Order: sequence, then C-alpha cells, then structure tokens
Amino acid sequence: MTRKSAPDRDAVDHIVGQWNEQWPALDVSPLEVFGRMHRSYLRYQTSLAAVFEKHGINMAAFDVLAALRRSGPPYRMTSGQLAETALVTTGGTTLRVDRLEKAGLVERERDPDDRRIVYARLTDAGKQVLEQTAAEHFANESRMLAGLTTDERHQLAGLLRKLEQSIVTAENSGEHADTA
Repeated sequence: MTRKSAPDRDAVDHIVGQWNEQWPALDVSPLEVFGRMHRSYLRYQTSLAAVFEKHGINMAAFDVLAALRRSGPPYRMTSGQLAETALVTTGGTTLRVDRLEKAGLVERERDPDDRRIVYARLTDAGKQVLEQTAAEHFANESRMLAGLTTDERHQLAGLLRKLEQSIVTAENSGEHADTA
C-alpha cells in the first residue's frame, strides 16, 4: 500500500507555532488534537445542517427520530430513554419531542399497563422523513470520510473512543486545572 503524503501545514500548525514562538514554556500540544477536532466538527456540522434543513428538520430532531427508528417496532421510547441516547436532559428531550409532535413526526402515547409512562412514538410521516434524511445523511458522511482508507477510519474511530473515555476519566477524577 502506498502511503499518501502528509497534508500541508494547516491553521492549527500555524497557531501552535505562534504560541511556541511567543510563549515557549507553555505546553499547547493538546491544541493539535482539540483544535483540529473542533475545526473538523464545525465543518462537519455545517455539512450536516444543510442535509437536515433540506428535509425540514435539524440535528436535534434527527437524533430523536433516529433513536426511535433504531429502537425497532413499535418505534417508541420514553423521554428518559431518549435522553440517555442523546446525552441531553429529559427536559431537553421533552422540548424536542414537543416540536416533533407539532410537526406530526412523533406522537405521545401512554402505556396501557402503567398510565404514568408516556412514550414518544414515531409516526408514519416521521419514519418517512427519517429514512429519507438518514440515507442522504450517511452518504454525506461517507463522502466526508472519502480521504481516509478503511483502516484509517477504524483506527480513528478507536482513537476517538479512547479519547472520549480519557475525557470521562478526567471529568470523574474531580481534578481541574487551577486557573487562579
């Protein structure tokens, strides 16, 4: 397998170089990861928003619709279950479900055995919007990853999983850098 040449220096390289020149003792090496991640995310988010807007939804709506679709028939979940998958509060989930209900993409239904439990259920219209959007969305993501080999994609996915766990561990350690 022939190795692709490394990309030219980017904006993050320039920023790191400036820091190193102006404050050599300051370790800004995390910027090489997080700066690139942030810049990549902003570009990614812009591209996703265009796909979602075309289908009349946003990223938050897609998250809820996709979670309901992935849950399988009857395509319903409680706010608590939805909140877990989307990493938002149940209050935030309720607002998302309210908007989707007004758009006719989900409906609320009570559990027949325990009336305290309320489900958000994907409507036929919601399923149709989700399926059209998802097909275009994942094709768009594949296009964005076209510059990486399959092995590089797997390696990057593994590294990002490891990075998320590192961040969770740092959050749970209770140790925060002193900024005073």
